[in-house]
Amino acid sequence: MTVNDIPIISFFQRVLDPLIIMGTLYLATLLYEEPFSGYSLVLMILAFFISSAVYQHIDPYRTWRSGRMLAYARDTVFGWCVTIAVLYFLGSASGLKYYYDERVLLAWFIATPVTILASHIAVRMATGSSDRSSEVRSIVVVGANDVGIKFAGVCERHPNLFMQVRGFFDDRAGDRHPPGMAHQVLGKMAEITAYVRQHNIKMIFISQPISAQPRIRKLIDELKDTTASVYFLPDVYIFDLMQARFDTVGGMPVIAISETPFMGFNSVIKRATDIVISFFALLLLGPLMLATALAVKYSSPGPVIFKQRRYGLYGEEIYIYKFRSMTVTDDGPTIVQARKNDQRVTKVGGFLRRTSLDELPQFINVLQGRMSIVGPRPHAVAHNEQYRKLIKGYMLRHKVKPGITGWAQVNGFRGETATLDKMESRIQYDLDYLRNWSVWLDLWIILKTVKVVFTRENAH
Repeated sequence: MTVNDIPIISFFQRVLDPLIIMGTLYLATLLYEEPFSGYSLVLMILAFFISSAVYQHIDPYRTWRSGRMLAYARDTVFGWCVTIAVLYFLGSASGLKYYYDERVLLAWFIATPVTILASHIAVRMATGSSDRSSEVRSIVVVGANDVGIKFAGVCERHPNLFMQVRGFFDDRAGDRHPPGMAHQVLGKMAEITAYVRQHNIKMIFISQPISAQPRIRKLIDELKDTTASVYFLPDVYIFDLMQARFDTVGGMPVIAISETPFMGFNSVIKRATDIVISFFALLLLGPLMLATALAVKYSSPGPVIFKQRRYGLYGEEIYIYKFRSMTVTDDGPTIVQARKNDQRVTKVGGFLRRTSLDELPQFINVLQGRMSIVGPRPHAVAHNEQYRKLIKGYMLRHKVKPGITGWAQVNGFRGETATLDKMESRIQYDLDYLRNWSVWLDLWIILKTVKVVFTRENAH
């Protein structure tokens, strides 16, 4: 259940907006008497998917629902500009932009947001949905427990959901209710059907454990005599979930408790971003990498490239590449982390570590598909085996590819983790990254990494 189930919002997102984006492109080709070719169809399809992803993250409809029309117009135009920027980047990188008439693209770029805004206002006026109260839905929650209270709190904190909590129904005595309840208990479960009919309640959310199955079945049978929509709040949400979602296996419904964020389209976006960035990074930094390799070669004995075993995706062992910065190349069961004033670090190596130049060969790992630009930093195998026994949830960080930079690194946990609490904090940031991943978070981390590198924080 999401905010998108409001009929007019759903109509905009799933029907009207895609038709406008594709329709304005087609009309622009007609206006300038250009043939609608296969390249135009490719552009139309790309625009559809990219704009859907962009608007899903920006969500201009939250300001629409709150009546802030200027903010809504700003978010709509901004989202379209981001979409065009992504399309331009893809067109330039692939060379496809030369197959399109610039006049057609300019007309399409200007006409689309104007048409979207005008059509939304027209539809809203036609349906009379400008009255905000007509979208507010009354709800009651069955079960004054942790999950039910958490859900009621979400409804209160997000008025754009347009769900007004009337209260709870629960069979337990008042002294058994959890603390912090912001809504009253309206009665026992046996009284809910009459209340729903009398007050024309629109939605009912059942928050009861599976052990209460007979009571739930009886309640659902009774609620069939009402017009309310009925939803079930699974008690799995009391756990610390990661990328939780509903899915089906052979037609049977399942709930993902702990899942990687890179499924389906997200995995394509992530991999495409990695390939593009790493390719151009190697192209632009090639001369610098050559100079670095020569400096390492002639400054101290040993190999130029240091290979070390790390855990990659799903905990499989991989080799990562770095410019050697120390006099040793440890890769055994015991590895001592580099620390401040470490005598094993060479003079050139110290400079490389402070400036992170020793990490540049890992762009090759990214092109190979072993690593990603952004992700949890890979630890040596010996450290993984040590900390997986000490830190709860440590191995969950391996549900994604390790990264050259990560959320922990730009939040101060770069370099040595001398104590267990520092490693625990680093892992917490890694898991937060998995829970909250988005393309925009990756871009923000990359920008923050540049700042961290230039300020040389925690590097030795």
